[in-house]
Amino acid sequence: MTSGDPVQPPRRVDRAGLVIAALLAALAAVLVWDSRGLQSAAMYGMGPEAMPVVVASGLALLAIGNFIDALRGNLPARESSDPVPVVLILIGLALLIAIIGFGGGFILATSALFVTTSAAFGRRAILIDAIIALAMSTLIYLAFDRLLTLSLPAGPLERLL
Repeated sequence: MTSGDPVQPPRRVDRAGLVIAALLAALAAVLVWDSRGLQSAAMYGMGPEAMPVVVASGLALLAIGNFIDALRGNLPARESSDPVPVVLILIGLALLIAIIGFGGGFILATSALFVTTSAAFGRRAILIDAIIALAMSTLIYLAFDRLLTLSLPAGPLERLL
Protein backbone atom coordinates (compact mmCIF):
# COMPACT_ATOMS: atom_id res chain seq x y z
CA MET A 1 0.00 0.00 0.00
CA THR A 2 1.49 3.33 -1.01
CA SER A 3 1.07 6.60 0.84
CA GLY A 4 0.37 8.76 -2.21
CA ASP A 5 -2.64 10.87 -3.06
CA PRO A 6 -5.93 9.37 -2.05
CA VAL A 7 -7.93 8.09 -4.97
CA GLN A 8 -10.43 10.71 -6.02
CA PRO A 9 -13.71 9.63 -7.54
CA PRO A 10 -14.11 10.56 -11.20
CA ARG A 11 -15.91 13.83 -11.74
CA ARG A 12 -19.40 13.62 -13.13
CA VAL A 13 -21.17 15.90 -15.55
CA ASP A 14 -23.20 18.45 -13.59
CA ARG A 15 -26.68 18.33 -15.14
CA ALA A 16 -27.93 21.37 -13.24
CA GLY A 17 -24.93 23.31 -14.56
CA LEU A 18 -25.85 22.29 -18.10
CA VAL A 19 -29.43 23.49 -17.56
CA ILE A 20 -28.17 26.81 -16.20
CA ALA A 21 -25.82 27.18 -19.18
CA ALA A 22 -28.73 26.52 -21.55
CA LEU A 23 -30.93 29.07 -19.78
CA LEU A 24 -28.17 31.69 -19.92
CA ALA A 25 -27.68 31.04 -23.63
CA ALA A 26 -31.43 31.25 -24.24
CA LEU A 27 -31.64 34.54 -22.36
CA ALA A 28 -28.75 35.91 -24.42
CA ALA A 29 -30.51 34.86 -27.63
CA VAL A 30 -33.77 36.50 -26.52
CA LEU A 31 -31.92 39.75 -25.75
CA VAL A 32 -30.26 39.83 -29.15
CA TRP A 33 -33.53 38.95 -30.93
CA ASP A 34 -35.48 41.57 -28.97
CA SER A 35 -32.86 44.28 -29.51
CA ARG A 36 -33.28 43.90 -33.27
CA GLY A 37 -36.75 45.41 -32.89
CA LEU A 38 -35.48 48.62 -31.31
CA GLN A 39 -35.57 51.61 -33.58
CA SER A 40 -32.44 53.69 -33.71
CA ALA A 41 -32.59 57.42 -34.28
CA ALA A 42 -28.80 57.69 -34.25
CA MET A 43 -27.34 58.85 -37.53
CA TYR A 44 -23.96 57.38 -36.70
CA GLY A 45 -22.41 55.41 -33.87
CA MET A 46 -24.33 53.18 -31.56
CA GLY A 47 -28.03 53.34 -30.93
CA PRO A 48 -30.21 51.89 -28.18
CA GLU A 49 -29.85 48.37 -29.54
CA ALA A 50 -26.15 48.24 -28.61
CA MET A 51 -26.52 47.77 -24.85
CA PRO A 52 -28.73 44.66 -24.97
CA VAL A 53 -26.18 43.09 -27.31
CA VAL A 54 -23.38 43.90 -24.85
CA VAL A 55 -25.36 42.31 -22.01
CA ALA A 56 -26.22 39.33 -24.22
CA SER A 57 -22.53 38.88 -25.03
CA GLY A 58 -21.73 38.74 -21.32
CA LEU A 59 -24.51 36.21 -20.77
CA ALA A 60 -23.22 34.13 -23.68
CA LEU A 61 -19.72 34.10 -22.16
CA LEU A 62 -21.18 33.03 -18.82
CA ALA A 63 -23.14 30.28 -20.59
CA ILE A 64 -20.02 28.98 -22.33
CA GLY A 65 -17.99 29.01 -19.12
CA ASN A 66 -20.77 27.34 -17.17
CA PHE A 67 -21.18 24.72 -19.91
CA ILE A 68 -17.48 23.86 -19.87
CA ASP A 69 -17.34 23.68 -16.07
CA ALA A 70 -20.50 21.55 -16.00
CA LEU A 71 -19.00 19.08 -18.48
CA ARG A 72 -15.77 18.88 -16.49
CA GLY A 73 -17.61 18.61 -13.18
CA ASN A 74 -15.79 21.68 -11.87
CA LEU A 75 -18.83 23.49 -10.49
CA PRO A 76 -18.87 23.80 -6.71
CA ALA A 77 -21.19 21.61 -4.68
CA ARG A 78 -24.47 23.31 -3.96
CA GLU A 79 -25.58 23.93 -0.44
CA SER A 80 -28.89 22.62 0.76
CA SER A 81 -31.50 25.29 0.29
CA ASP A 82 -34.51 26.48 2.20
CA PRO A 83 -37.33 27.40 -0.22
CA VAL A 84 -39.09 29.75 2.25
CA PRO A 85 -36.89 32.83 1.57
CA VAL A 86 -37.24 32.38 -2.19
CA VAL A 87 -41.02 32.06 -1.85
CA LEU A 88 -41.16 35.19 0.33
CA ILE A 89 -39.22 37.21 -2.24
CA LEU A 90 -41.45 35.91 -5.04
CA ILE A 91 -44.50 36.91 -2.99
CA GLY A 92 -42.96 40.37 -2.61
CA LEU A 93 -42.44 40.67 -6.37
CA ALA A 94 -46.01 39.51 -7.00
CA LEU A 95 -47.27 42.10 -4.51
CA LEU A 96 -45.19 44.80 -6.22
CA ILE A 97 -46.73 43.97 -9.59
CA ALA A 98 -50.26 43.67 -8.19
CA ILE A 99 -50.14 46.88 -6.16
CA ILE A 100 -48.83 48.89 -9.11
CA GLY A 101 -51.24 47.16 -11.47
CA PHE A 102 -54.25 48.02 -9.30
CA GLY A 103 -53.16 51.64 -8.85
CA GLY A 104 -51.65 51.43 -5.37
CA GLY A 105 -48.56 53.35 -6.44
CA PHE A 106 -44.82 53.11 -6.11
CA ILE A 107 -44.54 53.78 -2.38
CA LEU A 108 -46.87 51.00 -1.25
CA ALA A 109 -45.56 48.56 -3.85
CA THR A 110 -41.89 48.96 -2.98
CA SER A 111 -42.71 48.95 0.72
CA ALA A 112 -44.38 45.56 0.33
CA LEU A 113 -41.32 44.26 -1.52
CA PHE A 114 -38.99 45.65 1.17
CA VAL A 115 -40.92 44.03 4.02
CA THR A 116 -41.16 40.61 2.36
CA THR A 117 -37.48 40.68 1.38
CA SER A 118 -36.37 41.60 4.90
CA ALA A 119 -38.53 38.75 6.22
CA ALA A 120 -36.88 36.43 3.70
CA PHE A 121 -33.50 37.38 5.16
CA GLY A 122 -34.70 36.44 8.62
CA ARG A 123 -35.77 39.76 10.06
CA ARG A 124 -38.99 39.55 12.05
CA ALA A 125 -39.60 43.21 12.99
CA ILE A 126 -42.38 43.66 10.44
CA LEU A 127 -43.81 46.90 11.86
CA ILE A 128 -40.39 48.58 12.06
CA ASP A 129 -39.55 47.30 8.56
CA ALA A 130 -42.83 48.72 7.23
CA ILE A 131 -42.02 52.14 8.73
CA ILE A 132 -38.49 52.05 7.31
CA ALA A 133 -39.86 50.92 3.92
CA LEU A 134 -42.46 53.68 3.77
CA ALA A 135 -39.87 56.33 4.67
CA MET A 136 -37.30 55.07 2.16
CA SER A 137 -39.87 54.58 -0.61
CA THR A 138 -41.21 58.09 -0.05
CA LEU A 139 -37.72 59.59 -0.23
CA ILE A 140 -36.95 57.62 -3.39
CA TYR A 141 -40.25 58.67 -4.95
CA LEU A 142 -39.59 62.34 -4.13
CA ALA A 143 -36.05 62.12 -5.52
CA PHE A 144 -37.27 60.67 -8.81
CA ASP A 145 -40.34 62.89 -9.04
CA ARG A 146 -38.93 66.25 -7.95
CA LEU A 147 -35.18 66.08 -8.55
CA LEU A 148 -35.00 63.91 -11.66
CA THR A 149 -38.50 64.78 -12.94
CA LEU A 150 -39.14 61.14 -13.77
CA SER A 151 -42.62 59.83 -13.13
CA LEU A 152 -43.07 56.67 -11.11
CA PRO A 153 -46.42 54.91 -10.74
CA ALA A 154 -48.66 57.14 -8.65
CA GLY A 155 -51.18 55.96 -6.11
CA PRO A 156 -53.04 57.50 -3.21
CA LEU A 157 -49.91 58.27 -1.17
CA GLU A 158 -48.09 59.84 -4.10
CA ARG A 159 -51.06 62.14 -4.78
CA LEU A 160 -50.77 63.48 -1.22
CA LEU A 161 -47.18 64.60 -1.81
